[in-house]
Amino acid sequence: MKKFSFVYITTPTKKEAKKIAKILVSEKLAACCNIFKIESLYWWKGKIERAGEYGMFVKTKKNLVEKIIKRVKEIHSYSVPCIISFDIEKGNKDFLNWVEESTK
Repeated sequence: MKKFSFVYITTPTKKEAKKIAKILVSEKLAACCNIFKIESLYWWKGKIERAGEYGMFVKTKKNLVEKIIKRVKEIHSYSVPCIISFDIEKGNKDFLNWVEESTK
């Protein structure tokens, strides 16, 4: 089976999430990006912070994850952006074939 990944990214605004998603899809690094509102609590500079953010689910091929990390770090406003990936072990073959075709 082909190797696919799911990349999770957070951004401070919907505008930035849309910008990143458009770049990843237009550069064929991602087949699809889902954007959704989240509330985050986290440690930053010695204290607990709370912020509204936007999360992104990025569907891609495993061999493109490093390129996605590099590209997002180039354009992201955070000094330490959350960009993590999860391997997809199983899924709808028709959907995964679409991911394959959309990232060529």
